[in-house]
Amino acid sequence: MVDTEEREGAAAAKAAPALRGPLLRYRVLAYVTGIALLLLTAAFILKYAFDSPGMMSWAGVSHGVFYMVYLVFAVDLALKARWSIKGTILVLLAGTIPFLSFVAERAVTHRVQAGRKL
Repeated sequence: MVDTEEREGAAAAKAAPALRGPLLRYRVLAYVTGIALLLLTAAFILKYAFDSPGMMSWAGVSHGVFYMVYLVFAVDLALKARWSIKGTILVLLAGTIPFLSFVAERAVTHRVQAGRKL
């Protein structure tokens, strides 16, 4: 008899190569989106606290562009890894809250590499 853990481990080993590319794309965009969001947050602080709107012209646009690509890559990974709708929506929203994209990236990476669904 094959133990349940052995079957899950075998499934994770098979799934890992198929998800390697989508996971890498997601991870890169999660970090880039997180950094762009931190820059946008700094731009808001500079604009409203110190009356210096200089960064706003490019920080908002850059975060918007990176966030759109992040959404595409996160949905691609979600479909291939067969995540739940709730898990997918939470990961998609992680790109809108400062620092949360970094936390979500670590959680997603550990779960995908372990072969667990989100």
